[in-house]
Amino acid sequence: MKILRKIIEIDENLCDGCGQCIPACEEGAIEIINGKARLIAEKYCDGLGACLGNCPNGALKIVEREADDFDEALVEKHIKSKGSKAGQGNTSSARTAPGCPSSRPIILQQVTGRDDANNPVTRESRKSSLGHWPIQIRLISPETPFLKNSHLLITADCATVAYPDFHSRLVCGRVVMMGCPKFDDQQAYVEKFTMILKKNDIRNITCVFMEVPCCAAMPRILEKALNASGKNIPVQNYIVSPDGRCLVKEGK
Repeated sequence: MKILRKIIEIDENLCDGCGQCIPACEEGAIEIINGKARLIAEKYCDGLGACLGNCPNGALKIVEREADDFDEALVEKHIKSKGSKAGQGNTSSARTAPGCPSSRPIILQQVTGRDDANNPVTRESRKSSLGHWPIQIRLISPETPFLKNSHLLITADCATVAYPDFHSRLVCGRVVMMGCPKFDDQQAYVEKFTMILKKNDIRNITCVFMEVPCCAAMPRILEKALNASGKNIPVQNYIVSPDGRCLVKEGK
């Protein structure tokens, strides 16, 4: 069934067939055919645009047009089929997702993370508290298992460097999603967060962003997603100054 929706469009004149868009597409909707990236089936493309930032030539963009509706069940079968063909004799993790390991969801360590009062579980300061991979907003699928019943940490990427206590104070026990609200597609962020909030029982959200005008878009993006999802989830904002000071501002 054709519906009006967002979907990827590939400019063949700009595409050089490098294949860098393929690992970012968790649905396996893109393949290199005759030296060019092709959308192999409209039903495989969710229209969220995780592949956009991986094209060095700007050959990919999101357009709105009539297309076959995204079919999640068909995508799952497609991914399993690709994995079984390409990964016979390999481990099961290599057969369950297309693309390179950098875009596959991985549980790095089991971290319960936070008690009933939302207090962090402490770790040795020199040990990583990151419990999953990937962390880029564009690479995390709304279906990723580690999102279920999670404490969500949505952060502007500059804040992770500017705030000296970011890792020790905020990361432990939270699912980290990092991106840039200035250079990335803000509407794609809204749509991805909306899907994540609808599909997962998110317990609370921590939003971290810089004390600069362009970065203030991050909490607005999140607010739009919350409204679109119809969910009422506690939010706490951390505003970080360029010199590393952190101001805590309570959210909704």
